[in-house]
Amino acid sequence: MEKKRIIKSMENIGDDVLQMIKKKYPDGWSNHVIRVNKGNNEFFHAITVDTEDTSYMIKVNVKVDSIEDLEKFAKEDEFDHDSEESNIEEAAEVSDSDSSDE
Repeated sequence: MEKKRIIKSMENIGDDVLQMIKKKYPDGWSNHVIRVNKGNNEFFHAITVDTEDTSYMIKVNVKVDSIEDLEKFAKEDEFDHDSEESNIEEAAEVSDSDSSDE
């Protein structure tokens, strides 16, 4: 027998499903969020939890909630890493030139 598949928002789940979430993710679920594509450039974020006969996909809110925001966040993150690396390299070069003056 195939499991039922149910998609619900976090706000609309019952106490029994909430208890299953707490049991599956005792340290929190924020690192277990998946992105589900709906088509037409739309998506939602969710976590999953299963019982013997039902597979739940629970919609959750995350800070980034549009493709534009996600792309902007990704570009900013790349920029920050590049800047940090160049700052580290520049600091190393300055440190090397300081030590050669001695």
